[in-house]
Amino acid sequence: MGGLKDELLKAIWHAFTALDLDRSGKVSKSQLKVLSHNLCTVLKVPHDPVALEEHFRDDDEGPVSNQGYMPYLNKFILEKVQDNFDKIEFNRMCWTLCVKKNLTKNPLLITEEDAFKVWVIFNFLSEDKYPLLIVPEEIEYLLKKLTEAMGGGWQQEQFEHYKINFDDSKDGLSAWELIELVGNGQFSKGMDRQTVSMAINEVFNELILDVLKQGYMMKKGHKRKNWTERWFVLKPNIISYYVSEDLKDKKGDILLDENCCVESLPDKDGKKCLFLIKCFDKTFEISASDKKKKQEWIQAIHSTVHLLKLGSPPPHKEARQRRKELRRKLLAEQEELERQMKELQAANENKQQELESVRKKLEEAASRAADEEKKRLQTQAELQTRFSTELEREKLIRQQMEEQVAQKSSELEQYLQRVRELEDMYLKLQEALEDERQARQDEETVRKLQARLLEEESSKRAELEKWHLAQQQAIQTTEAEKQELEQQRVLKEQALQEAMAQLEQLELERKQALEQYEGVKKKLEMATNTTKSWKDKVAHHEGLIRLIEPGSKKPHLITNWGPAAFTQAELEEREKSWKEKRTTE
Repeated sequence: MGGLKDELLKAIWHAFTALDLDRSGKVSKSQLKVLSHNLCTVLKVPHDPVALEEHFRDDDEGPVSNQGYMPYLNKFILEKVQDNFDKIEFNRMCWTLCVKKNLTKNPLLITEEDAFKVWVIFNFLSEDKYPLLIVPEEIEYLLKKLTEAMGGGWQQEQFEHYKINFDDSKDGLSAWELIELVGNGQFSKGMDRQTVSMAINEVFNELILDVLKQGYMMKKGHKRKNWTERWFVLKPNIISYYVSEDLKDKKGDILLDENCCVESLPDKDGKKCLFLIKCFDKTFEISASDKKKKQEWIQAIHSTVHLLKLGSPPPHKEARQRRKELRRKLLAEQEELERQMKELQAANENKQQELESVRKKLEEAASRAADEEKKRLQTQAELQTRFSTELEREKLIRQQMEEQVAQKSSELEQYLQRVRELEDMYLKLQEALEDERQARQDEETVRKLQARLLEEESSKRAELEKWHLAQQQAIQTTEAEKQELEQQRVLKEQALQEAMAQLEQLELERKQALEQYEGVKKKLEMATNTTKSWKDKVAHHEGLIRLIEPGSKKPHLITNWGPAAFTQAELEEREKSWKEKRTTE
């Protein structure tokens, strides 16, 4: 029903636009009332004058547009249409309304009746969008059908040339442009009016009246069994036969369904090219004029029954639908391609903008890089000059530090040598003290004095031990300072300023060590003076003992008073005096 409605709307659209005299898109209400009444009449739809008057009340102002007329047309006319009206009469009514306004005044090769048929064919082949147009593909299809019907050969090159000269601003031709194209004989040169008219009629019968095949054949009667020539017309579900091809005197119908079949019969009773059509309740014997016609009719009827079994539309309608679907598909693909092209173009433009932006950024970056490179080279030259100056200064400072370290190392060696001498002196003093203790056992007369001296010597020795410990600590401190100086010397090239600070700290520590050394020296001098005072005291007690003093660096004997307490000569003198005392006793 939807397809029928679309076909009816096309013819009604022509009638509506014909009533739009000033091409404003609107038609007066009185004209629409007349059009609606005529449509109801030819479409055999019950006329509802109340609804018509209600919809187009006189108090409404102004004409009605196509969109304003469509609700009434759909509700009160098209939705009530059944497939029981005369399509030719309906089309002729719409044609009558629009032909005078639109048909060209130029002389045409075809009659007005032929123009009407071309107009109806246009409505069948045109696209389902308004304003109605027939696209070049359908124009080619129609012209091919007309050329075949005229018995001529199709000139593809001529049509291609026509397509090249086709107005690119238009998607196709209007109905009146198509009529003028067919009527001016551009694609039917050499054909007379009658041939062109017959071709238009044949194509009209096939595409509009659904005539699949027609022609004269002999039919055998059912009652009198006589053979009579009839004009047969094959349609999708019926075969009608008439007295003649003018279709005025119809003699009967052969209803076709999916159960019908067609069979070839052998020649009999003087009749040739026989075939049989079997239907549900009747059979029909038909005689074609020749074997070719017989085979064509058998094949056409067989194809029609097969389509009925499949529920498919007639071949020309199915082909039209396939062409439309193909065009829609191609249009969708073209639109998709155009969309993709636009996207690609937009992406390309964006890419170009991005590339331009990147190019500008690269140029700016190159400019900045050149400036930075220039600054870097300038800075590098300055740094290289500064580094050379600092390197020279560092070499000078390093040389000075090496000299200072060498001097300090020499002083440290002297200091350590003095410490070793003091240690040797201490050992010798211990040996002398040991000998003195042994002598004190032999000298009971001076035991108390020796005891007191031993206590003093012990006190002195404690002081010497403290001094020794202080010397050991100073040695350890000096060793630590030496290691630190060594590390500073390794790291001074990496941290020149730190080395300078450490050098100053070492200088301060060296001064402190020297001060300590001077203090220790003073203490040694005091100890030496104290030892001398004790030596003087001991000299009053027969010179038995001597206080500890540094003495010479020659080897000393060790007594019970400790190392370096007496020299060799003093010991020999003491030994001699002891022997004399023993002898006298």
